[in-house]
Amino acid sequence: MAKYIFVAGGVMSGIGKGIAVSSIGRILKSKGFRVTAIKIDPYINVDAGTMNPIEHGEVFVTDDGIECDQDVGNYERFLDEDIYTDNYITTGRVYQAVINRERNLEYDGRCVEVVPDIPNEVISRIKRAGRKTKSEFVLVEIGGTVGEYQNMLFLEAARMLKLSHPKDVLFILVSYLPVPNMIGEMKTKPTQYAVRTLNSAGIQPNIILARSAVALDEIRKKKISVFCNVAPQDVISAPDIETIYEVPLNFEKENLGNRILKKLDLKIKKKKDLRDWRKLVKTIKNAKETVKIGIVGKYFETGKFCLMDSYISVIEAVKHASYFFNKKPEIFWLSASKYEKKPVQVEELKKYDGIIVPGGFGNRGIEGKIKAIKFCRENKIPFLGLCLGMQLAVVEFARNVCKLKNAGSTEFSKTKEPVIDVMPEQKTLLKEKKYGGTMRLGAYKCKIKPKTISARAYEKSTVSERHRHRYELNNDYKEILEKNGLVMAGKNPEKDLVEIIEAENHPFFVATQFHPEFKSRPLRPHPLFREFIRASIKT
Repeated sequence: MAKYIFVAGGVMSGIGKGIAVSSIGRILKSKGFRVTAIKIDPYINVDAGTMNPIEHGEVFVTDDGIECDQDVGNYERFLDEDIYTDNYITTGRVYQAVINRERNLEYDGRCVEVVPDIPNEVISRIKRAGRKTKSEFVLVEIGGTVGEYQNMLFLEAARMLKLSHPKDVLFILVSYLPVPNMIGEMKTKPTQYAVRTLNSAGIQPNIILARSAVALDEIRKKKISVFCNVAPQDVISAPDIETIYEVPLNFEKENLGNRILKKLDLKIKKKKDLRDWRKLVKTIKNAKETVKIGIVGKYFETGKFCLMDSYISVIEAVKHASYFFNKKPEIFWLSASKYEKKPVQVEELKKYDGIIVPGGFGNRGIEGKIKAIKFCRENKIPFLGLCLGMQLAVVEFARNVCKLKNAGSTEFSKTKEPVIDVMPEQKTLLKEKKYGGTMRLGAYKCKIKPKTISARAYEKSTVSERHRHRYELNNDYKEILEKNGLVMAGKNPEKDLVEIIEAENHPFFVATQFHPEFKSRPLRPHPLFREFIRASIKT
């Protein structure tokens, strides 16, 4: 029987439940246990595929093709293991499954009710994920904040699982303790209310992770202990820190891993001491020299604020590769739209060591991205294009090198030279207005062309990479593109689709149809990001 740890949030969202779950997972793994993590999102959407990244953040894609919350990416990065579709639960998925079962008479004609049938479906999915991964610990993050109507059924599922397996379930609350400027004192009252709200759902937290701008002092610990009914040593300080990769080490300073094992009557199986993790954090903190990377995108502008979550996997992949070379990455957000309004501003790209054009959908900012790509190609600035970034690199090359002035993508207009076009099977789906979960999703093979930058990076002839797109390089234009110096460095062997392009006579001009950022790990940076940073350092 696996042990289940439910992690909920108190006071406000966005305080780091996903990083907390990832860090706890890393700690338990370091003590010799097999661990997996589940994300529960309370929205009605079946998955995250149709949601705007500015509203929801990045859509992460697993090997088996599920479009999910960005926290799943954190689980993979910290655990250094792949997460699959069973580890992602939404209200939409749960209700869809229950309704389908009812329609198929699988409830034997009885009345199907919200409680207990919805919580029971949640419990069965949690158990299934644990069985499939043969995990000894299943960490379950409940999205949102306690007190929200949307996650009540998931808290009910957690309560019911605890009732049937009292020795195998643990509850952790990640709660925020504000330090208002006008008061200058850390306030515990919001957390007290969050615990009371959790109590009203029939759940008493075993451990409280106290998130705040600064470390928790003993006075506040004792106060939370008294009013929230937990032992002082079960109130864990979780202050803001320089890097998320330090969180497991901070938790271990307060003996969190051993506290969890004691409560579940377990002993350390094989201590690994987080040695490699400590070395990583030391590298991050001691890095002095910087590498300046510009990201030309459009999903980070939200009013007067900059939303970095839209490209979180790209950011982390840049960090991983930079740390590999003992460099500190400086990431700059460059609006594609401004290059359309004022083309002369593209000259600013010379200030950066390397430029990334990431993925996206829709025609906003497209011509600005193409101008940026052209500038990088002509001025020998290291360039990495991801998904849409590759498609636009093909369009730019076709227009300016192959002299196909009308070259474009059918995603944006009815162009006379569709160098980027939708696959035939996708045309049918688009005509039927089937948008969710119908793209080329998940892992596909890519055969690497010898003696290319990509071959040097991977040191393999065939790799597997994750996709999320509908449009592809149109094979009708391969010959003219290659004739003019565009290298088809990687192809999918089953469908003969171009996966990687490179430009000749350039220090690093590489673009991929897939998303390499999804497979980058802190201790194992992705080969293409690693070589991109290497080239950025050299120039």
